[in-house]
Amino acid sequence: MRMAPIQAGVFHMGSERDGEDADEQPVHRVSITKPFQMAITEVTNAQYEAFDPAHKTLRGKMGFSKADDEAVVFVTYDDALAFCKWLTQKEGKPYRLPTEAEWEYTCRAGTTSDFSTGSKLATAYQKSQKTDRDPVVVSLQVGQSPANAFGLHDMHGNVEEWCADWYGPYRAGEQINPVGRANGLYRVTRGGSHGTPVRYLRSSNRLGMLPNDKSWLVGFRVVQAEAVTTSPLPAEPATAVMQQVAQKPFVWKTVSSTKPIFMEPIRYVNKPVCTAGIPFFSHNHCPAITWCPNGDMLAAWFSTNEESGREMTILGSRLRSGKQVWDEPSEFFKVPDRNMTGTSLLHDGKGTIYHLNGVETDGDWKNLAITFRESHDNGASWSAPRLADPEHTKRNQVIAGLLQTREGWLIQAGDADPGPTGGTAIHVSKDRGQTWINPYTDTQKPDFQNGATGGLIAGIHAGVVQLKDGSLLALGRKDDLPGPDSSGPRMPMSVSHDMGKTWTYQASEFPPVWSGQRLVLFRLNEGPLLLISFTHHPDEANEGKNGLLFTGESGKTMKGYGMYAALSYDEGKTWPVKKLLTDGNYRFLNGGAWTGAFDMDATHAEPKGYLAITQTPDNLIHLVSSSQHYRFNLAWLKQLPVYP
Repeated sequence: MRMAPIQAGVFHMGSERDGEDADEQPVHRVSITKPFQMAITEVTNAQYEAFDPAHKTLRGKMGFSKADDEAVVFVTYDDALAFCKWLTQKEGKPYRLPTEAEWEYTCRAGTTSDFSTGSKLATAYQKSQKTDRDPVVVSLQVGQSPANAFGLHDMHGNVEEWCADWYGPYRAGEQINPVGRANGLYRVTRGGSHGTPVRYLRSSNRLGMLPNDKSWLVGFRVVQAEAVTTSPLPAEPATAVMQQVAQKPFVWKTVSSTKPIFMEPIRYVNKPVCTAGIPFFSHNHCPAITWCPNGDMLAAWFSTNEESGREMTILGSRLRSGKQVWDEPSEFFKVPDRNMTGTSLLHDGKGTIYHLNGVETDGDWKNLAITFRESHDNGASWSAPRLADPEHTKRNQVIAGLLQTREGWLIQAGDADPGPTGGTAIHVSKDRGQTWINPYTDTQKPDFQNGATGGLIAGIHAGVVQLKDGSLLALGRKDDLPGPDSSGPRMPMSVSHDMGKTWTYQASEFPPVWSGQRLVLFRLNEGPLLLISFTHHPDEANEGKNGLLFTGESGKTMKGYGMYAALSYDEGKTWPVKKLLTDGNYRFLNGGAWTGAFDMDATHAEPKGYLAITQTPDNLIHLVSSSQHYRFNLAWLKQLPVYP
């Protein structure tokens, strides 16, 4: 392992970038007071496997890093630490990971520009520098790009590199040998990789990962030096959604089973004031919601500029007990510079709230791992994230609607494909989230149209419920099936009698849903199954396909448009109650995300939106779309409207 001597020195760390790069602020003067040595390249396969021969089985995974002299990948933070400890014992010299400050100091190599090469990065340093939904295999041979002024190769790209620090915000003011935060959720990675846009290869760009995560994008290099003894900065405080959370159990008073209730819709996605410093982006979508034992409602959703963006973060907000306005949002969960598509929340009814989320390797939403954490104090604090599914792959795009079965098992649905079709997989935990299995592991996509059975739910973004006989029922978006007559395609219905190993398919009686729409399927406290979906898509050009006929109190029918509810009292065989989700009063509302502004009246409800649902112990139903929060009860659903 060839080392380059690095002299002590001073540099300015960070940048003045805003938006998704605001974590690089403030620029601050840093002194590195002791010289050290740094490996001129990342650790290679041959070097790492001298320590861990078993890692050779991972050579060529996803097609990457097959040769001895390619950078080792598929290593966790702990793997990198263990290598350093082994090398220290082997050579009798101290080896460790670089601090984040040491890494940026050596990457800049005396420069103040975006790259050590200036404001642009020459093609000699570049590989597949774009977000690749399907990873592009390139050579990870070390030392092929020109060395910087400190004699170091591959500081811009090739593979990301683990650093020693916990990720956290910078502190203003001059610092000497900084070591980051005292604790955190993510370890810093630096340098960008062979498969990320050039902007993420900048000297100041900050990334991070869960310490137990690994992928084909991340490796490490070592420094030879004694440990830095500077005291770390305090751990970052909890954000507002986790602050001042009441812990007194709420006394729920059951709402009337006969008095219809439909409350005024309220927005839960509220733009924070400009000075709040909250990473609130232009596109807020894909929500989850649950209730807390203290009477609060807790919602989470992604905020981003692009759905395939690394800036994507998960925001959270509370409707505190007794209040009628949701709190300003704050950051709920964010692995730095990773796409975070898909969030799910569930209160188990016994004091534990579960949170599952997707975490990408980069900026797309195909190669997601699933993280799991739990809270026992109304969401004021959370366990360290664990990887429910550590493989960054398809089938892991988490869908709101985590289900607890009568056996106490948890079932989490996840899209099986990043496209508009392809079905839904389920993940099952029989031990309250400690371990998870995918009941069906065949990578073959079922033929929903012609196959009698298959291992996936037909349709993406599926809602899943358990029936009284223990089987599972699911409804999904697209992968539509022909209806029984000439009415056109129908929403697919899937049933599993073996807890998700196999599914059978049939056409439901409901119209399909499409882009910008996500249904919910839910069992109410009172027993019936509840479906909430959409009559059609607003972009449908054929007026004859728009809307559904709804029956009023006197038996008169009227065509309605938009979001509707359907009830089943016989486990999904029939759905005798169908109702447009409006109380008939005129409102001008904004559904956010892909929905935008819409008129709500007696015959028009919200036309699009990603839906999520929960029901509090008082039997009030809480439904959120991409921006609006609806509250109603079963009695209101059963009350037929009066049509003129």
